[in-house]
Amino acid sequence: MQTLFINATIADATRPEPRTGNVLIEDGVIRDVEAKPGNAENREVIDLRGRTLMPGLIDCHVHVVASTMNLTMNAQLPDAMAVLRSVPIMKGMLDRGFTTVRDMGGAPYALAEAIEQGLTPAPRLIVCGKALAKTGGHADARPRYDTHDPTRWQHNFGALGRIADGVDEVRRASRQELRQGAHFLKVMANGGVSSPTDPIAWQGYSADELTAIVGEAKDAQTYVSGHLYTAEAIVRALQCGVHSLEHCNLIDAPAARMAAAAGAVAVPTLVTYEALAQDGPSFGFPAASIAKIEDVRSAGMASLSILRDAGVTMAFGTDLLGETHVRQSEEFSIRARVLPSREIFASVTTVGARLIGMEGRLGVVAPGSIADLLVVNGSPLDDIAILANHHATIQLVMKAGSIHRRSGI
Repeated sequence: MQTLFINATIADATRPEPRTGNVLIEDGVIRDVEAKPGNAENREVIDLRGRTLMPGLIDCHVHVVASTMNLTMNAQLPDAMAVLRSVPIMKGMLDRGFTTVRDMGGAPYALAEAIEQGLTPAPRLIVCGKALAKTGGHADARPRYDTHDPTRWQHNFGALGRIADGVDEVRRASRQELRQGAHFLKVMANGGVSSPTDPIAWQGYSADELTAIVGEAKDAQTYVSGHLYTAEAIVRALQCGVHSLEHCNLIDAPAARMAAAAGAVAVPTLVTYEALAQDGPSFGFPAASIAKIEDVRSAGMASLSILRDAGVTMAFGTDLLGETHVRQSEEFSIRARVLPSREIFASVTTVGARLIGMEGRLGVVAPGSIADLLVVNGSPLDDIAILANHHATIQLVMKAGSIHRRSGI
């Protein structure tokens, strides 16, 4: 089956300006971006009448298994319930035009494989398995006075992370996650908002532990991503070889320059702090966590400027939990207060594709690339914030050549 888009305004981040063309899709792949118009057997022709044809969106920081804001409760859900609760979360992401997402803790490789087999409508899933944390760190979901075994929930589908302490344990945990199919490794290298006992500024792992985890990732030809807020923790992570820097709200200029020199990628996630502050109390976000939000929320916008001024490459991320997943597209309008539309457009397409190891295959409209495509009413290169209104703006979502959603064309 072929799909031919005619009269398309083709936009991707590899070109300074959109171009007009006809794009031929066959067997899930873009075959031609200068195709001749015309009907053929087993071909659907879609006249875009000048609408924008662009790559599918890539969100590099999601948690598809986080169906509730209370992550301790989420970790205790029966697996069958947790799996089924993740299904509408993933479908919602695809509805919003996110054809690929990088799960940052929780989703197993088996879920990614099930999606590839077409068992449920969902974005392509890049996974790290369970994120690694020390006792008392960001993935230790136990309330303060719970002295029971911290590993008792870590194999549950709804658990975002697992506990590993010391060089030998983190090596073993890294190897286990990689053996089970993790595309990369995730470490909790700072305290966090949603965990009950760790202040934001806490260091998550010692330099020796981080170095061991990075070594295991390099041996497996992949990289380590770090949950990070403070400049001090970011510097330690960079010195140990961590490549993907999540959040970075409390970064300073020297740490940002160090990140740029190392070729690291930052993944800010500003919308989640807005959502936690505004919706958290009504959706059961724990009081201890609510008290920590403002520490990072207020610095978020400034961090974008610091990262940009230092020349740090930024990918697009959201990090939403529970009922707030529906706010995913708001990240576009938040970033647009500080960053140019074209930089944000690149962050959610070409930069994301490079970070997940699929440069040239995703994030572009080019012959040979996977046919993950959106039809958009308007020009995101000129005004990226139009994607925040995805219901009205995104008129077609195609993943691997199959139309998932279509309206108005």
